[in-house]
Amino acid sequence: MRHDAGGGGAEPRAAQGYAGDVTPQTAYEWWKQGQAVLVDVRTDAEREWVGFVPGAVPLAWKQWPGMAVNVAFDEGLKAAVPPGKKALLMCRSGVRSIAAAKRATELGIEAYNILEGFEGDPDENAQRGKRGGWRLRGLPWRQG
Repeated sequence: MRHDAGGGGAEPRAAQGYAGDVTPQTAYEWWKQGQAVLVDVRTDAEREWVGFVPGAVPLAWKQWPGMAVNVAFDEGLKAAVPPGKKALLMCRSGVRSIAAAKRATELGIEAYNILEGFEGDPDENAQRGKRGGWRLRGLPWRQG
């Protein structure tokens, strides 16, 4: 897990296999400015139970049964991200979105992982939602 995503600087952090890592704040700025498409790679159940970002493209990286890679991911991503736009990939904590960003890069899309994901890093009690993440940082989201 990454615990170094505190600042809201606009510079992406270098990453291997994809364009880079960005803070939730930077991702939000790029998305609102129309430079990028926000893609939520969590499962439908996660978005329903934990919350979602209105306007984000829901496209699971892995899904049930068995959390297998979504066979429709490639086509869905290509359809969601027009040429010339960046893909901002968000999952629960910023782990699945790294794999999704690497796959997007293989498809020729400039892809960024959103650090901390939607729920942030686990705290000392292994609970999420209390240390960073899109939701805790006050960015737009909704429940149910």
